[in-house]
Amino acid sequence: MDWYRKRTLSDVMDEAAARWGAREALVFGEQRWTYAQLNEEVNRAAKALIALGVQNGEHVALWMTNRPEWLFLMFGVARVGGCLVPLNTRYRTDDVAYAVRQSRSRTLISLDRSGPIDYQGMLAETMPSIERHSDGRLLVDGYPDLERLVILGERSLAHAQDWQQFMAGGARISDAELAARKTAVDPDGRMVICYTSGTTGSPKGVVHSHRPIRNTHERAQMLGMTMHDVHMNYLPLFHLYAYAEITLAAALVGAKQVMMDVFDAERVLDLAEQEKATVLHGFEAHWLDLLNAQARKPRDIRMRIGTLPSGVESTVPIAEKVQDVFGPTVSGFGMSEIWAYVSCDNPSSTREQRVHASGYPMNDYEFRVIDVETGADQPDNVPGELLVRGYTVMDCYWDKPEATADAKDKDGWLHTGDMGMRRPDGWMVFMGRYKDMLKVGGENVSPAEVEAYLRNMAEVRDAAVVAYPDARLAEVPVAFVIKEPGHDIEAQALIDRMHGRIASFKIPRHVIFVEGYPMTSSGKIRKVELRAEARRILG
Repeated sequence: MDWYRKRTLSDVMDEAAARWGAREALVFGEQRWTYAQLNEEVNRAAKALIALGVQNGEHVALWMTNRPEWLFLMFGVARVGGCLVPLNTRYRTDDVAYAVRQSRSRTLISLDRSGPIDYQGMLAETMPSIERHSDGRLLVDGYPDLERLVILGERSLAHAQDWQQFMAGGARISDAELAARKTAVDPDGRMVICYTSGTTGSPKGVVHSHRPIRNTHERAQMLGMTMHDVHMNYLPLFHLYAYAEITLAAALVGAKQVMMDVFDAERVLDLAEQEKATVLHGFEAHWLDLLNAQARKPRDIRMRIGTLPSGVESTVPIAEKVQDVFGPTVSGFGMSEIWAYVSCDNPSSTREQRVHASGYPMNDYEFRVIDVETGADQPDNVPGELLVRGYTVMDCYWDKPEATADAKDKDGWLHTGDMGMRRPDGWMVFMGRYKDMLKVGGENVSPAEVEAYLRNMAEVRDAAVVAYPDARLAEVPVAFVIKEPGHDIEAQALIDRMHGRIASFKIPRHVIFVEGYPMTSSGKIRKVELRAEARRILG
């Protein structure tokens, strides 16, 4: 046996069903599943994927809000050796088309709509024609690799299967055939590709194998998680935060998760009181809304532990209030490229450590803080770029070797592009982003991606996007735009044109027209001056 037993995501669910089969695993609205029942749904979904034609190593894109089917597919895709490509539900036409094409996904499974958001309609807009080959594969205009479409809900896309057809197809797959597929899954093979915005403009697909299961397992034990815990799951499952810290962690220890399709602070607290929740999660924007909801209507919340990534100056005041209102939270540091948390507190850490820092390095991870100009290691209490090395560092950016080489050096160090600091007590402090990345309510936004989008407009010669402080979302985008000579457009018209085309959190809240930008001697825009100018103009 390996010193840490290798397992796949499928193994985790099988073992949970064997150990805690009769215990409740999932609550969604009025529906409830035990671990045995949840595992059976995973088996049904896995058989349906085999019947659909999904092969070992294939990429399966999933565009769906939080709902039970998400979990069935999360574990089911892994069970047949596939690689899940979770798509941000705030994507719009251009975003989703790019991710499906770039990932070379051969299967796309989507929700039809969620409230006013018509996911199927957006897909139809990017798929002008869909034809079926004689062998059953689809030919989708604009998607050279896509062969299969499944829609959960009312189906209108030509030749797509609805969810009932999809699941019914699995009836012809035997238990023996499924068992053979499970046995063939490589724990070191691709498990998930998570798309993250980068400073180079285009989103990048971060490839992870099944290895990070160990990281989540160790952290669950660090935080004292057991089968008696009840997690509130209102974070989007397409993020590693919910994927790893809630769904995977719960399955590893036999805990229950109470799933919500969208985050609504009042409803979260009502359900947390009703289900006797012991673990809550979130970024500062979530916790601020929960604090306000609790102030309006106090509930009996019996939180044993919460997670709240802290250390950033803007987060500390919120984290302090959470300790007093709800109870202790732990902080940590992670990113898509290195998994959800590679540094983390434990419940015995002091309040100051849990609020003012970003966790202590976990087992088998190395951290460096370097001077970005010289590459020299910085002493304690001196900020620099944070480098991380360890077993959960991404395999690569999917199909982007140059971007991979830029981020991950020959010695295995991931250059995070984030500003960090090591304290004398060994705790790490995440301080912000060297790469000018924005974090809008927990969502990463690449300024370069938004700038490129603006530059594609006929009226725009150039654009520079910077962060502007926001009381609830921590920061929001502001665009400084240089107009194309001979063209005129109002600021609001530029903003309106982006709605429905890219995710709402990427859209600048303000557009400021300028004649030019402050530049460095090497020809780079001095964004620090633009951030100051945004504060001066907007207040």
